[in-house]
Amino acid sequence: MTSSTWVLWLAVAEHEKLFLESQKNNLFALTRNMANDLVPFMEQTERDSFALSIVLLRLEPYNNVINATIYDNDFNQVEHYVGRGARRTEKTLLDPPIDPLIYELGINIEQGKLISLERIGEQAFPVGYLLIVNDLNTSLADSRRSLIFRTTPWVILLLTATIFLSWIMLRRAFKPLELLSRFTQMVVDTKDYTSRHDVQGTSEIKRLGEHINRLMATIEDELSINQQQTQTLMEQQVTMTRLANFDSLTGLPNRQFVMDTIRIELSRAKRANSDIILMFFDLDGFKGINDSLGHETGDMILIEVAERVKAILREGDILARLGGDEFLIIPDRDVTELNMASVSERVLSAFVEPFKLKGLSLRVGVSIGVAKAREAGYDLSQLVSNADLAMYRSKARGRGVYTIFSPEMSESHKRKILIANSIEAAIEENQFSLYYQPKINLNGEIDSLEALIRWHHPELGPVMPSEFILVAEQAGKITSITQWVLNQASKELAELTSIYSPKIRLAINLSVHDLRHSELFDWIYNAFQTHSVNPENVEFEVTESAYLDNFASSESLFKRLHNLGCTIALDDFGTGYSSLSYLTQITIDTLKIDRQFVMELDTSERSRLVTISIIDLARRLSLKICAEGVETVSQWEYLKALGCDTVQGYLFSKPRPLADIKNQPDYQRQAG
Repeated sequence: MTSSTWVLWLAVAEHEKLFLESQKNNLFALTRNMANDLVPFMEQTERDSFALSIVLLRLEPYNNVINATIYDNDFNQVEHYVGRGARRTEKTLLDPPIDPLIYELGINIEQGKLISLERIGEQAFPVGYLLIVNDLNTSLADSRRSLIFRTTPWVILLLTATIFLSWIMLRRAFKPLELLSRFTQMVVDTKDYTSRHDVQGTSEIKRLGEHINRLMATIEDELSINQQQTQTLMEQQVTMTRLANFDSLTGLPNRQFVMDTIRIELSRAKRANSDIILMFFDLDGFKGINDSLGHETGDMILIEVAERVKAILREGDILARLGGDEFLIIPDRDVTELNMASVSERVLSAFVEPFKLKGLSLRVGVSIGVAKAREAGYDLSQLVSNADLAMYRSKARGRGVYTIFSPEMSESHKRKILIANSIEAAIEENQFSLYYQPKINLNGEIDSLEALIRWHHPELGPVMPSEFILVAEQAGKITSITQWVLNQASKELAELTSIYSPKIRLAINLSVHDLRHSELFDWIYNAFQTHSVNPENVEFEVTESAYLDNFASSESLFKRLHNLGCTIALDDFGTGYSSLSYLTQITIDTLKIDRQFVMELDTSERSRLVTISIIDLARRLSLKICAEGVETVSQWEYLKALGCDTVQGYLFSKPRPLADIKNQPDYQRQAG
């Protein structure tokens, strides 16, 4: 449309140019012809005005002539004619008369008017002048309008044809794009990325179609990969959900799942004022099998345990593995004493038959603890704690039994917690003290002393080592007690040597937990340095089970202590490992016969034979021998006759504090 308008404008402009030239030529010719016709009339002495007017009236057919004026040679007006161009509008009539003197002969243009001035007569003998004024603007506008009216239909027709032809050509040219657009819309609607576009059209459109097909192929590949990844993620989610809620080894519900289940059941039971039974059990002897035969065998046992217990449970009962060798059972609904006993007996019966794995017949026991939700106030942690306490009571009773929780067990547990929480304060406030029990040689003289720790609790009163040492080991606080004993014994050793003899020897006990600590030697050495202790005055006692449980590290430690000047005694000999081959490999100076054999010397021939064998073995290995737990004269006489180097026991003295020893250094026979 813009180009058509531009062409029309150029045509009109060219037409106006040609029209102007035509008007000038026509007016020039008209003026000259009329000037020639006026010559006869202007040459008369008496000019005929009528004849002149008749000549000027020839301009009447010309619509655009404004006026015409005849002048004499002095440019005085002789005759004047007002044309049709002036009569059409009053404004033209009111225009001021034109001064012919300001124009040149010929055609002049001024203010939209063509002004033609022509000489009348010969150039050498002029008789006057003729001036014709033509309305150029009106004639030009009329010509322009006429041109537009004549050309517009053709322009419109041509433009319409052009548009139509262009539309057809564009439609044909853009049809491949339309097909491509439909294809993309179809893909959007159907999500079918396997479709491909039929490439056609110009090279550019073909390239676009090919690119879209490649894009579709890429999307299809990515969708395939995404589907595979989604499937993998869904499978992983299922696996993770199972791992989050079920034990990967046995397939049983795990701790998190069963605890959430118990929490829901407790809420229901509390609202209904009903009860729930919780049975907690672990395997007896499992650690030894796991350590000696490997974790693979241990895993096989755990799987077999799960299968056996599931087989004896009823539908609705829940069996879960909490971790390690710990399992939990929630019997369905029935909370009677009879049902608790019945389920417990069935679980125990599942372990009567040995486990046959890899050609081995392995016996694994079980200890069961049973607790009720109502007794725990429907509190989950308290319920689990009660069942755990009952289970440990079963272990204390000899294992392979079940125990139903009772409130006094909780009191015992609270006592253990109180003891565990009081150990650090006891060290800071010097609640611990050392008692010393003498060891007597064959001459009845004090040969050495054994340091024994005692604790007088401000609330509980005297707490025996057999109780708080075990609690300290379980609470991980035994090393603090050991450090205190080392420092206190080193500090008091100076007074003991001044009381008895510079060569008196003090025995200090080390536990299995102490031997596992890498800084034990540094603690001992620093205590000796701080209190100026002669290492030859110190003997360390350790049980054979503790020694052999950490054989490599223990042997390294005792060699260093031996080189320092200390002696080593193997305590409770004969009650631990049955093999004696290790005696040739360890660094010790003394064997201590366990009190179990000494107490039965008067009644058991077997104990006497064992005692004789131990003493004979010690002599052959050049080791000293010490018997503990001597309480009768007959025991002492028998041991003295066998050549036992030293003895200790209540026959001679109970353990006494340093203050008592200062007042009465010699022992007083307690029996016999």
